[in-house]
Amino acid sequence: MKIASWNVNSLKVRLPQLTQWLADTQPDVVALQETKLQDEKFPVDELAAAGYRAVYSGQKTYNGVAILTRSQVHGEFGDIVTDIPGLDDPQRRILAVTVGPLRVVDLYVVNGKAVGDEKYAYKLDWLAKVRQFLAHEHERHPNLVVLGDFNICPDDRDVYDPVAWGEDILCSPPERAALKAITDLGLHDSFRLFQPEAGHFSWWDYRQAAFRRNMGLRIDLILISEALKSAATMAAIDREPRRWERPSDHTPVTLELDI
Repeated sequence: MKIASWNVNSLKVRLPQLTQWLADTQPDVVALQETKLQDEKFPVDELAAAGYRAVYSGQKTYNGVAILTRSQVHGEFGDIVTDIPGLDDPQRRILAVTVGPLRVVDLYVVNGKAVGDEKYAYKLDWLAKVRQFLAHEHERHPNLVVLGDFNICPDDRDVYDPVAWGEDILCSPPERAALKAITDLGLHDSFRLFQPEAGHFSWWDYRQAAFRRNMGLRIDLILISEALKSAATMAAIDREPRRWERPSDHTPVTLELDI
């Protein structure tokens, strides 16, 4: 089973890139972030033509999450959750579904704007509430996958210039501690199971020729439970879509499970 996560930064704009990538790579499960579409405008028919079912939770202009599965591989989505207890948030940032043997939780984590900003405080509170939700999900679903745009670099290996970034937003100790509190539930950063080296990124700014110069961050993650760790056979960052015309500033990250 091939699982992927991709912040498409507007599904309306990036639908051609998405359908091309689906045709090229044929993942079984794909989590999307920043779809930026109201539900009634989600491209259900276009994705069905590409061979994928979809469940989604969106809003106009901002945020939005979706999970796609290959139609011929999996049954219906089960136990769909779009809002979690204790988190009164109109922003569409979380989507949990059961897909075959897996419980999949798609997250578009709050950016936080800047350390000390009110949005930063909101980010830390949001992450704490999401951790509580994930703890409950993990108790109920041993085969748990938590993936998406985390807007946090796990450690300095995930930053092209750790000195320049220092303890700024996406790299600050409280953000990293909040992410560690989530992985401490018994979740593993699947990419790091296979690649311990620095210099691998999933996001590059559109400015300063950042992609060409590999001035990036690794903020798109696929976390897996202990029960799935032995089933993981490969994890990767697919840089190719970032080279295409009108790309998202993120590129897909993938995981293969022998399950």
